[in-house]
This record gives sequence, C-alpha cells and structure tokens, in this order.
Amino acid sequence: MTVDPATELPDVPALPPEPRRGIVALLVFDGALCAILSVLFLGLYIGPVPFPITILLAAVINLLLVMAVYSETDSLRTAMLPLAAWLLGFAVCLAVGPGGDQLAMADWRILMLPVAALLPAGGYLFSARIKAIIKTARPPAQQM
Repeated sequence: MTVDPATELPDVPALPPEPRRGIVALLVFDGALCAILSVLFLGLYIGPVPFPITILLAAVINLLLVMAVYSETDSLRTAMLPLAAWLLGFAVCLAVGPGGDQLAMADWRILMLPVAALLPAGGYLFSARIKAIIKTARPPAQQM
C-alpha cells in the first residue's frame, strides 16, 4: 500500500507529556510524612542499644522521592520540593507542642538525621544540574 506524499502527515516531534500534578503533590506530601515518621521512630532500641534505622531509611526515601519528581517533571526546581517538605516536617517536629511536649529528643541522632536525609538527594540534584550545564555548554555535533 502506498501513501500519497501530499496527504501524509509531516514528522512532528512528539511533545513531552505534561507532568501529573497529583503525583507530584503526593510525592511532596510523602517528603513531609517521611520527616515526621523518621523523627517518631528515631528513638528505637534493640535491647539496650540505640537502633536509628530511620536515618538510613530517610536518606533512601528522600533520594527516591527526588528521583521520582525529577523523572516526572524534568525540572530541578520542582524536584527540590520533597526536600523542602521534609525540612518543613522536620521543623514541625522540632517545635514544642501543647503542654511542652516535644517529638525530637536532644541526642546525637537528631543531629545526624537531617544531614543523612538530605545529603544523598542533594548530591543527586547537584549531579543532575552539572549534567544539564554540560549538556547545554557542549557545542552541537557537526554534521558531515
């Protein structure tokens, strides 16, 4: 079967799909939820030994959230939103509640949590930004 060139559709590059705002909003909410749950379970003990597994879990989860938002939107600014939500949730946990109650305890683990939770995701965003800069700075390939 032959196609008439006059009626054939031109090759138009496909537009990238629009990011799903509901998915991005859910991932940002998960960032705040991760912060609250990691502070709540930071005081775990196995026998007499502290077992701060939530520090490692927060690092992995934040990295996965940032990667998911970046793959959905291709925007580094939007990919930082789960980290901003994590910081907001962490700040809420540091605040003193009614009656003087406080979720965060004065311990070395509360100091390690933000460092370990934000460093891997920040490193991923930094490397993605460097790759984007190199990609735009590289001259286009010369055609022969």
